[in-house]
Amino acid sequence: MENKRFDIAIIGGGPGGYVAAIRAAQLGFKVAVIEKDKLGGVCLNWGCIPTKALLKNAEIFNFIKNSDEFGISSENIKFDFKKIIKRSRDVALRNSKGVEYLFKKHKIIHISGFGKIQSQGNIEISKDNEIIELISADHIIIATGARPRTIPGIKIDGKKIITSTEAMLLPEPPKTMLIIGAGAIGVEFAYFYNTFGTKVTLVEMMPSILPIEDKEITKLLESIFKKSGIEILTNHKVEKASIGEKVRIELTSNGKSVEIEGDIALMAIGVQGNVENIGLESVGVKYEKSFILVDEYYRTNVKGIYAIGDVIGPPLLAHVASAEGITCVEAIAGKDPQPVDYENVPGCTYCQPQVASLGLTEEKAINQGYKIKIGRFPFTASGKARAIGETDGLVKLIFDEKYGELLGAHILGSDATEMIAELGVARTLGTTAKEIIKTIHAHPTLSEAVMEAAANAFGEAIHI
Repeated sequence: MENKRFDIAIIGGGPGGYVAAIRAAQLGFKVAVIEKDKLGGVCLNWGCIPTKALLKNAEIFNFIKNSDEFGISSENIKFDFKKIIKRSRDVALRNSKGVEYLFKKHKIIHISGFGKIQSQGNIEISKDNEIIELISADHIIIATGARPRTIPGIKIDGKKIITSTEAMLLPEPPKTMLIIGAGAIGVEFAYFYNTFGTKVTLVEMMPSILPIEDKEITKLLESIFKKSGIEILTNHKVEKASIGEKVRIELTSNGKSVEIEGDIALMAIGVQGNVENIGLESVGVKYEKSFILVDEYYRTNVKGIYAIGDVIGPPLLAHVASAEGITCVEAIAGKDPQPVDYENVPGCTYCQPQVASLGLTEEKAINQGYKIKIGRFPFTASGKARAIGETDGLVKLIFDEKYGELLGAHILGSDATEMIAELGVARTLGTTAKEIIKTIHAHPTLSEAVMEAAANAFGEAIHI
């Protein structure tokens, strides 16, 4: 069997692997990507992109249902759930095809199969448990991603107890759904299925939904969700589940037991890294709790082997994986890149209203010893938000009192996930509150709320 040689071989074609491959090709490397499924990984095929397509359907359906306030009469509104699901799958397919085009453009070799490190610098590729190809590379990047975790003792059967993948393929909305875990995935599916008539119960063992977000933001989102009919059970731990005609889940809270039931239960408690059967043990690559250990340039403890993306652990975000991939190959190329700034990573949840944040929460800033000033601007005070009928939420900015440095930014609102980029740039450049205040924002826009929130922190807000 011929052993093809590459400068860089990447195991995994998700947003970490494929982006790393393209950047490596731009830098003149001969690159191969080993991917057993469609290019784009979970993100393009089963995560980020298709879920946003589904959520857009929910947003449009909600908008039409409430169109009376815009003077538009709409009666007997219907939806075709199969078409909703099909549109999502079509969007995912087009994005995956787009990555295929980029690979051809950059002369990147895509090898379809399962990659396993055989020895240092060598990879075997198999299909249906048969080795079909051997390749060697000076540098191997592991980008195998992660998969959903479950609670010990609870088996995901894909029918009654499902993951996000099955949740995107249901033939119709169930009458009732239990969602275990209220992180971004759980919250997004709660919004989606509630919109299409499912009675949703959202269960979270932590004190609030979206536990890593600022508590003021999550409290307000909880209130909005409850008004829409979503039942929220925080501080509830799942003990066990049984499957019959319905799914029954036993919970405990403050020492008391509670039983809930639903037609389907969605497990959304997080993920674990895909470290099994990829040859880590054969070359001695170290990992802990299913996540590979790396340095700031994504080098493992074994020379010539690197790892990026979800397989190295939190933050488990596609855009982080892409940034890590670019940094990794630029370091290999001797470009001396700036390490990824994990303190300035935007986190986004695409329910409506959306949640977006970066930097420190109010609680973390105080715990780290900062004296802070907080600026808030509610969208109820925004002319643009009133004009478009999207007044839920606010912009909350956290500044260091002494220097006016932006420590954290938190947005709950219609276009929060688009607005957060401005604040990411501001933090990257070390922008102060005064500089944000003096930056003229177009009127009328939702982004004026950023300027007004900064001004509010220092008693200068105009419209509140």
